[in-house]
Amino acid sequence: MDHFGIDFETGRHVVADDLELPVEPGDVVLFSGESGAGKSSLMRAMAEQLDDVLDVDRIDLGNDVLVEAIDLPVHETIALLTSCGLGEARLMLRTPGELSDGQRYRFRLALGLSRRPAWLVADEFTATLDRTQAKVVAFNVRRLADRTGTGFLLATTHDDVTVDLAPDLHVRCHLDGEITCTRADDPAARSPSTTTSNSRPARDATGRTSLGGITEGTASAS
Repeated sequence: MDHFGIDFETGRHVVADDLELPVEPGDVVLFSGESGAGKSSLMRAMAEQLDDVLDVDRIDLGNDVLVEAIDLPVHETIALLTSCGLGEARLMLRTPGELSDGQRYRFRLALGLSRRPAWLVADEFTATLDRTQAKVVAFNVRRLADRTGTGFLLATTHDDVTVDLAPDLHVRCHLDGEITCTRADDPAARSPSTTTSNSRPARDATGRTSLGGITEGTASAS
Protein backbone atom coordinates (compact mmCIF):
# COMPACT_ATOMS: atom_id res chain seq x y z
CA MET A 1 0.00 0.00 0.00
CA ASP A 2 1.04 3.59 -0.45
CA HIS A 3 2.70 5.42 2.39
CA PHE A 4 0.36 7.64 4.31
CA GLY A 5 0.86 10.69 6.52
CA ILE A 6 -1.43 12.65 8.81
CA ASP A 7 -0.62 16.35 8.61
CA PHE A 8 -1.36 18.99 11.22
CA GLU A 9 -1.02 22.73 10.78
CA THR A 10 1.21 23.25 13.82
CA GLY A 11 2.89 21.30 16.58
CA ARG A 12 3.54 18.00 14.85
CA HIS A 13 5.76 15.18 15.98
CA VAL A 14 6.43 11.83 14.35
CA VAL A 15 4.56 8.85 15.77
CA ALA A 16 5.98 6.36 13.28
CA ASP A 17 8.24 6.68 10.27
CA ASP A 18 7.96 3.96 7.59
CA LEU A 19 6.39 1.50 10.01
CA GLU A 20 5.28 -1.78 8.47
CA LEU A 21 2.57 -3.78 10.21
CA PRO A 22 1.84 -7.38 9.11
CA VAL A 23 -1.95 -7.14 8.90
CA GLU A 24 -4.12 -9.68 7.15
CA PRO A 25 -7.88 -9.76 6.40
CA GLY A 26 -9.94 -10.83 9.39
CA ASP A 27 -7.25 -9.97 11.94
CA VAL A 28 -7.99 -8.60 15.38
CA VAL A 29 -5.46 -5.78 15.77
CA LEU A 30 -4.98 -4.18 19.18
CA PHE A 31 -3.24 -0.82 19.59
CA SER A 32 -2.41 -0.19 23.23
CA GLY A 33 -0.47 2.40 25.19
CA GLU A 34 -0.77 5.41 27.43
CA SER A 35 -2.72 8.49 26.39
CA GLY A 36 -0.61 10.54 24.00
CA ALA A 37 1.53 7.62 22.83
CA GLY A 38 -0.01 7.72 19.34
CA LYS A 39 -2.07 4.54 19.31
CA SER A 40 -5.26 6.21 18.04
CA SER A 41 -3.39 8.10 15.30
CA LEU A 42 -1.70 4.89 14.23
CA MET A 43 -4.99 2.98 14.20
CA ARG A 44 -6.75 5.73 12.22
CA ALA A 45 -3.92 5.86 9.70
CA MET A 46 -4.20 2.13 9.14
CA ALA A 47 -7.99 2.35 8.84
CA GLU A 48 -7.66 4.96 6.10
CA GLN A 49 -5.52 2.56 4.06
CA LEU A 50 -8.00 -0.30 4.28
CA ASP A 51 -11.21 -0.80 2.31
CA ASP A 52 -14.73 -1.20 3.70
CA VAL A 53 -14.11 0.10 7.23
CA LEU A 54 -16.88 0.95 9.72
CA ASP A 55 -16.35 2.91 12.94
CA VAL A 56 -18.60 1.40 15.64
CA ASP A 57 -18.57 4.65 17.62
CA ARG A 58 -20.26 6.47 14.73
CA ILE A 59 -23.15 4.03 14.35
CA ASP A 60 -26.55 5.55 15.07
CA LEU A 61 -28.27 3.16 17.46
CA GLY A 62 -31.74 4.56 16.75
CA ASN A 63 -34.79 4.06 18.97
CA ASP A 64 -36.22 0.77 17.67
CA VAL A 65 -36.27 -2.36 19.79
CA LEU A 66 -33.18 -4.44 19.09
CA VAL A 67 -34.83 -7.24 17.15
CA GLU A 68 -36.32 -4.69 14.72
CA ALA A 69 -33.28 -2.41 14.47
CA ILE A 70 -31.08 -4.80 12.49
CA ASP A 71 -31.79 -5.00 8.77
CA LEU A 72 -31.60 -8.77 8.42
CA PRO A 73 -34.14 -11.60 8.32
CA VAL A 74 -35.50 -12.28 11.81
CA HIS A 75 -33.70 -15.59 12.26
CA GLU A 76 -30.38 -13.99 11.28
CA THR A 77 -31.04 -11.03 13.57
CA ILE A 78 -31.73 -13.31 16.54
CA ALA A 79 -28.61 -15.37 15.80
CA LEU A 80 -26.47 -12.22 15.58
CA LEU A 81 -27.86 -10.70 18.78
CA THR A 82 -27.32 -14.02 20.53
CA SER A 83 -23.71 -14.18 19.36
CA CYS A 84 -23.20 -10.70 20.83
CA GLY A 85 -24.62 -11.70 24.20
CA LEU A 86 -28.07 -10.17 23.63
CA GLY A 87 -30.07 -13.31 23.01
CA GLU A 88 -32.53 -13.05 25.89
CA ALA A 89 -36.05 -12.16 24.76
CA ARG A 90 -36.32 -9.42 27.38
CA LEU A 91 -33.22 -7.75 25.90
CA MET A 92 -34.19 -8.12 22.25
CA LEU A 93 -37.45 -6.30 22.99
CA ARG A 94 -35.71 -3.32 24.60
CA THR A 95 -34.60 -0.11 22.92
CA PRO A 96 -30.92 0.95 23.02
CA GLY A 97 -31.79 3.58 25.63
CA GLU A 98 -32.98 0.84 27.98
CA LEU A 99 -29.71 -1.10 27.85
CA SER A 100 -26.75 -0.96 30.23
CA ASP A 101 -23.44 0.43 28.94
CA GLY A 102 -22.11 -3.07 28.36
CA GLN A 103 -25.26 -4.20 26.55
CA ARG A 104 -25.27 -1.05 24.42
CA TYR A 105 -21.67 -1.64 23.41
CA ARG A 106 -22.48 -5.22 22.39
CA PHE A 107 -25.42 -3.89 20.39
CA ARG A 108 -23.05 -1.54 18.56
CA LEU A 109 -20.98 -4.56 17.62
CA ALA A 110 -24.10 -6.41 16.43
CA LEU A 111 -25.20 -3.45 14.30
CA GLY A 112 -21.74 -3.10 12.85
CA LEU A 113 -21.46 -6.79 12.03
CA SER A 114 -24.93 -6.77 10.46
CA ARG A 115 -23.60 -4.38 7.82
CA ARG A 116 -20.89 -6.90 6.96
CA PRO A 117 -17.89 -4.59 6.64
CA ALA A 118 -14.41 -5.96 6.13
CA TRP A 119 -13.20 -4.07 9.21
CA LEU A 120 -14.72 -2.62 12.37
CA VAL A 121 -12.86 0.17 14.19
CA ALA A 122 -13.26 1.08 17.86
CA ASP A 123 -11.21 3.77 19.59
CA GLU A 124 -10.96 3.65 23.40
CA PHE A 125 -12.18 0.07 23.17
CA THR A 126 -14.27 -0.83 26.27
CA ALA A 127 -13.12 2.35 28.05
CA THR A 128 -16.65 3.13 29.27
CA LEU A 129 -17.18 -0.35 30.75
CA ASP A 130 -16.24 -1.76 34.12
CA ARG A 131 -13.28 -4.08 33.80
CA THR A 132 -15.30 -7.29 34.14
CA GLN A 133 -17.64 -6.22 31.34
CA ALA A 134 -14.63 -5.12 29.29
CA LYS A 135 -13.09 -8.58 29.45
CA VAL A 136 -16.39 -10.21 28.48
CA VAL A 137 -16.72 -7.91 25.46
CA ALA A 138 -13.11 -8.57 24.46
CA PHE A 139 -13.69 -12.33 24.63
CA ASN A 140 -16.83 -11.98 22.51
CA VAL A 141 -15.03 -9.85 19.92
CA ARG A 142 -12.45 -12.62 19.48
CA ARG A 143 -15.20 -15.18 18.90
CA LEU A 144 -17.10 -12.87 16.53
CA ALA A 145 -14.00 -12.20 14.46
CA ASP A 146 -13.33 -15.93 14.14
CA ARG A 147 -16.96 -16.65 13.29
CA THR A 148 -17.63 -13.84 10.80
CA GLY A 149 -14.22 -13.15 9.26
CA THR A 150 -14.61 -9.45 10.06
CA GLY A 151 -11.39 -7.72 11.09
CA PHE A 152 -11.18 -5.43 14.11
CA LEU A 153 -8.92 -2.42 14.73
CA LEU A 154 -9.07 -1.55 18.42
CA ALA A 155 -7.27 1.09 20.49
CA THR A 156 -7.17 1.08 24.27
CA THR A 157 -5.21 2.28 27.29
CA HIS A 158 -6.27 -0.87 29.18
CA ASP A 159 -4.00 -3.88 28.78
CA ASP A 160 -6.28 -6.03 30.95
CA VAL A 161 -8.37 -7.01 27.90
CA THR A 162 -5.42 -8.44 25.98
CA VAL A 163 -5.65 -12.03 27.20
CA ASP A 164 -9.39 -12.33 26.51
CA LEU A 165 -9.11 -10.54 23.18
CA ALA A 166 -6.17 -12.70 22.00
CA PRO A 167 -5.27 -10.26 19.19
CA ASP A 168 -3.63 -11.53 16.02
CA LEU A 169 -1.45 -8.42 16.09
CA HIS A 170 -0.66 -6.38 19.20
CA VAL A 171 0.87 -2.96 18.57
CA ARG A 172 2.18 -1.35 21.75
CA CYS A 173 2.86 2.38 21.56
CA HIS A 174 5.19 4.00 24.08
CA LEU A 175 5.55 7.64 25.07
CA ASP A 176 9.24 7.60 24.08
CA GLY A 177 8.28 6.84 20.45
CA GLU A 178 9.06 3.13 20.57
CA ILE A 179 6.49 0.85 18.93
CA THR A 180 6.50 -2.88 19.62
CA CYS A 181 4.60 -5.21 17.29
CA THR A 182 3.82 -8.82 18.17
CA ARG A 183 2.00 -11.21 15.84
CA ALA A 184 0.39 -14.22 17.49
CA ASP A 185 1.10 -16.62 14.62
CA ASP A 186 4.67 -15.37 14.07
CA PRO A 187 7.33 -17.91 15.11
CA ALA A 188 9.34 -14.93 16.36
CA ALA A 189 6.49 -13.72 18.58
CA ARG A 190 8.52 -14.57 21.66
CA SER A 191 10.94 -11.83 20.53
CA PRO A 192 8.65 -9.00 19.40
CA SER A 193 9.96 -6.68 16.71
CA THR A 194 10.56 -3.18 17.94
CA THR A 195 10.73 0.09 16.05
CA THR A 196 11.17 3.71 16.94
CA SER A 197 9.92 6.69 14.96
CA ASN A 198 13.07 6.59 12.82
CA SER A 199 13.35 2.90 11.99
CA ARG A 200 11.54 0.12 10.17
CA PRO A 201 10.70 -3.13 11.97
CA ALA A 202 12.44 -6.19 10.54
CA ARG A 203 9.48 -8.21 9.24
CA ASP A 204 8.77 -10.11 6.08
CA ALA A 205 5.09 -11.05 6.31
CA THR A 206 2.38 -11.35 3.70
CA GLY A 207 -0.45 -8.85 3.62
CA ARG A 208 1.44 -6.22 5.55
CA THR A 209 0.36 -2.61 5.63
CA SER A 210 3.01 0.08 5.28
CA LEU A 211 2.44 3.32 7.15
CA GLY A 212 4.87 6.09 6.39
CA GLY A 213 5.45 9.34 8.26
CA ILE A 214 2.50 9.00 10.61
CA THR A 215 2.24 12.10 12.72
CA GLU A 216 0.18 13.26 15.64
CA GLY A 217 -0.58 16.87 16.43
CA THR A 218 0.36 18.49 19.69
CA ALA A 219 -1.76 21.52 18.83
CA SER A 220 -5.03 22.08 17.00
CA ALA A 221 -5.34 20.21 13.72
CA SER A 222 -6.02 21.88 10.42
